[in-house]
Amino acid sequence: MTWTIVTPVKRPEFAKTRLADAVGDLRPHMARAFAADTVAAALDCPSVSAVLMVTDDEEAAEQARQLGAEVVTDLPAAGLNAALRHGAATVRSARPLAAVASLSADLPALRPNELALVLAAAAEHPTSFLADATGIGTTLYASTPGAPFEPRFGGRSRAAHRAAGAVELRVPGVRSVRRDIDTAVDLWDAMRIGLGPRTESVVVQLDSAF
Repeated sequence: MTWTIVTPVKRPEFAKTRLADAVGDLRPHMARAFAADTVAAALDCPSVSAVLMVTDDEEAAEQARQLGAEVVTDLPAAGLNAALRHGAATVRSARPLAAVASLSADLPALRPNELALVLAAAAEHPTSFLADATGIGTTLYASTPGAPFEPRFGGRSRAAHRAAGAVELRVPGVRSVRRDIDTAVDLWDAMRIGLGPRTESVVVQLDSAF
């Protein structure tokens, strides 16, 4: 089974606000770098046939296109889950039996081989999800062909996905798929895993500013 990945990217004024104190004016560049490294790693995953970004940020959209991803605008403009449903509906309007997985756009340490392990596990269930590194949120929600696509990201999304009947994936050795970035501590942890080149470039700029 191959997958289409749907990833959402917020407008720069709303992206990664909890990083503002740590990265200052580089925050929009950091958020776009996170997204670009996530998309690049996903496209390098052998289980992924396509990546679709949902965004109204034209700069992030252009970066994604250059990497080989498709892009649609966030027409619902009704929050994260509505954007993801719009992306999945776009995919399935062309390929009704597509396997679709939503992936957080802030996984700058993402490893293609680790994503492949998660998607292989997801193929065994109609709907499933992977908890983030904190065990509270979610970084991936997957829907196999014919299954509904009803993500419940935001807040305590791990509990929300479980309550909705999605299977929690417990795959060892996939730290990079769980390491999303909300705070400076998260970014430091991702640096220990190894950042993608675009995020690393912004970190170098950040270091040179001090």
